[in-house]
Amino acid sequence: MTETTLEDVERSLNRATELETEAAVSVLRTARQDLEDLGTAADVDEERRRELEDRLDQRIREVENRDAYDSGLGSAMNPEDGDAP
Repeated sequence: MTETTLEDVERSLNRATELETEAAVSVLRTARQDLEDLGTAADVDEERRRELEDRLDQRIREVENRDAYDSGLGSAMNPEDGDAP
């Protein structure tokens, strides 16, 4: 049985906001795997686990999109934002 808790996963989720893209995605993917492992634990609040899973998926998309936007693709994807700083 895993020693990781939902609180550990939530801390990883929050910590990823402070990391560079590659490191953030790595932390989030590890947290996602931890959540999957917790899916078989009898003492885990399944509803909270699913909510964290949804938040992790969303955060991964945000980080990946942030990277695309920062690399200049954001202007191509949103031409009306071309004058934005």
